[in-house]
Amino acid sequence: MTAVTAPNNGTAPATRAVPAGRRGRSAPSLATVGLPVLAVVLIAALWWLATVLFEIPEYLVPGPQVVAGTLVELGPYLLAQTWVTLGETLLGFALSILIGIPVAMAISRFRVVELMLYPLLLAVNSVPKVAIAPILVVWMGFGQTPKIVMVILLCFFPIVLSTVSGLRSTPAELVELSRSLDASEMQEFAKIRFRWALPQVFVGLKNAISLAVIGAVIAEFVGASSGLGFVIVQSGASADTALAFAAIVLLALMSIVLFYLLAWLEKTLLPWAEEHR
Repeated sequence: MTAVTAPNNGTAPATRAVPAGRRGRSAPSLATVGLPVLAVVLIAALWWLATVLFEIPEYLVPGPQVVAGTLVELGPYLLAQTWVTLGETLLGFALSILIGIPVAMAISRFRVVELMLYPLLLAVNSVPKVAIAPILVVWMGFGQTPKIVMVILLCFFPIVLSTVSGLRSTPAELVELSRSLDASEMQEFAKIRFRWALPQVFVGLKNAISLAVIGAVIAEFVGASSGLGFVIVQSGASADTALAFAAIVLLALMSIVLFYLLAWLEKTLLPWAEEHR
């Protein structure tokens, strides 16, 4: 806390306390935006410098200026493919939440459900998803369905794991207090356990969103006629590495934007969790 002096009826100074957290908010905001941009500029400069100093051919490693030119030249085409991958990512991610959180609730509430499902979840999570992708194409065809299922397979486990961890971290004294106030089991869950678990739930969601993009691209590698993963496969077949790098840049930007949208949503919905941290 910092004491700030203000005039009091023109005679004696009065002091009021200013929370320390309110000071210097503009500087952290500037650093939050400026430092990542600076890091990207430095990486791009080192990338360009390496291609010049080592005289790397463009068909092996194109310079950042070549990739930027490809992004501009093929902008409409790449944007259309980005929307395809983004749609698969978001739909699979949303379904992972709708399925994963209720499963996590059941696991945290019923011991028999935990004993039945946890080994299966671990087994599915340990299987390399690249090995599953061709089987999904055989079962479901070349449409959007296998891509969405692949996203669910990658996102499901971190969402369930973090939600279970959050639900089980509720302090015992809060549970005892709710029971002493004759709260029903549903009220206890909705007003105490789930609210307490929300920060941990968002940890799982932020981990899962990057995996969602990876899952969509893996499925597009195996069987697709559109999407950024399809672009990368096609550009590899034609040795157009600049186009492959452009698609990779767009995938990275997609992951960054989705992650920070979740971080913003967490900060907006759970300001008390941010203050606690």
